[in-house]
Amino acid sequence: MFFGATGQGKKSFNHMHCWEVVKNCKKFQIIPMGPTVVLNETPLHETPASDSPMDSPMSQDSPIKKEPRPIGRKAAKAKRGSNATKNSSKYLEELSKLQAMRIEMDMKQQEHDMAIDVENAKEREYVRQQREYARQEREYARQEKIENKDRETMAMDTTHMSPETKQYWKLERRDVMRRRLFREDGPSNTDWLNDQNN
Repeated sequence: MFFGATGQGKKSFNHMHCWEVVKNCKKFQIIPMGPTVVLNETPLHETPASDSPMDSPMSQDSPIKKEPRPIGRKAAKAKRGSNATKNSSKYLEELSKLQAMRIEMDMKQQEHDMAIDVENAKEREYVRQQREYARQEREYARQEKIENKDRETMAMDTTHMSPETKQYWKLERRDVMRRRLFREDGPSNTDWLNDQNN
């Protein structure tokens, strides 16, 4: 009816099968805004019950819903920039958290390593002390053995021995005396023994 009323063609509208498909689409809905227009005694706006392109699924009182305007290039670019800024700030925040965690882990590892080093040092010191103690024990046993031998040498009875044997034991006693004097007072105290030998 609208096609014929506005003089869009010399022929009548023959595409009803298309109209049946698209008649409820928003593009083809015409909402009457004023009084009914009559051309050649055919009303331009019919009642809502008809199937004309003037049909409106909405009531006359309902407000018209407008599609939101698509975002422009500048706004989209600005939005992308703000998103990038947010993403970079989140990335930097996560990076700083990771760095703090790594520093904390490194410090804990360093403390652990230092504790192990202290324990190893204590263990080495203990082993050194044990070795020193064992060395001193061996030295004491050696000195004790020498002292016993020297005592036996000094207590040897040479009255029934031959002159050569007596001479041997006399020299052994002199060596014992020299060692003892050297240990107690140093080498200067043994000079009198050398004078006797001469």
